[in-house]
Amino acid sequence: MLEILNFSKSYNGHNVLSNFSLELPRKSFTVLVGPSGCGKSTLFDLLMGTVPPDGGRLFLFGEEIPNLRGKAGYMAQKDLLLPWLSLIHNALLPVSVKRKPTSEDFAEAKALFNSLELSGFENHYPRQVSGGMAQRCALARTLFFQAQLALLDEPLSAVDALTRQSLRTTLLLLQSRFDKTILMVTHDVDDAVLLADRILILSRSPMTVTEEFIPGGKKPRNPTNTALLRLKERILLSLQEGR
Repeated sequence: MLEILNFSKSYNGHNVLSNFSLELPRKSFTVLVGPSGCGKSTLFDLLMGTVPPDGGRLFLFGEEIPNLRGKAGYMAQKDLLLPWLSLIHNALLPVSVKRKPTSEDFAEAKALFNSLELSGFENHYPRQVSGGMAQRCALARTLFFQAQLALLDEPLSAVDALTRQSLRTTLLLLQSRFDKTILMVTHDVDDAVLLADRILILSRSPMTVTEEFIPGGKKPRNPTNTALLRLKERILLSLQEGR
C-alpha cells in the first residue's frame, strides 16, 4: 500500500535518516520501536509534508506522491484538540474543513463515540474531560479523515495504565472494524507486542531498521502469554544491542 524509498534528512550536518526504506502492506498494523531521539517523529514529519526530505521517494498504491497530506489520518503524541470546540465538533473537524457536517455525520460521530466510551460527553470541551478521553476523541478525529492509512505517533505515551489498556482496545478497533492500515511509532515494547502485526526495531540516528519481529497469535493478545513474554525479552535485547 505504502512504499517509502530511500528517505534522507539531515539537520545542521547531523543525519537523522539516511536512505530509509519501508513497505506497508494493506490493512497491516506496523509498529516502529526505537530509542528516544532516533528519528521516529522526524519520519512522520517527512511523510505528512511538515518538513521536506533531503532525498527519497514516496508511493501510495503504486502512485508517486510528494507526501501524505490529505491522504492519511495523523495522530500526534498530544491530542491537539481545539479548546474552543466541543468533543464532537473536534472529531468532525476533518469533515468541517471540506463541507458543513450533516445530520448523518453527527449520527455517525455519536455511534463512534459510543464505541469509544465517550457517549454523554459529545458537548463537553477538551478542558472538561480527562486526558484519556481527549485521546479517544483524537482517535475519532483520525477516523473521520476517511483515509485508509493512519499514522500514530506515540498515541499512548501520556496516559495512565488503565486508560492505556482502553486505548489499546480502541486501536485494535481502528484496525479491524474500520479496515485501517496503521503505522505507529513507540518506545514502549508492551504496546508493540500487544498491538502489532509486525514490529520493526530501529537504530539510533541515522535511523535504520535493524530487526523485524512477527508476534503472531489472535488479537487481543494476552500480555501474560509465555510466547509474548519471550518475544518482549528478544526485543529488549535487540534494542540494547543497538545502543
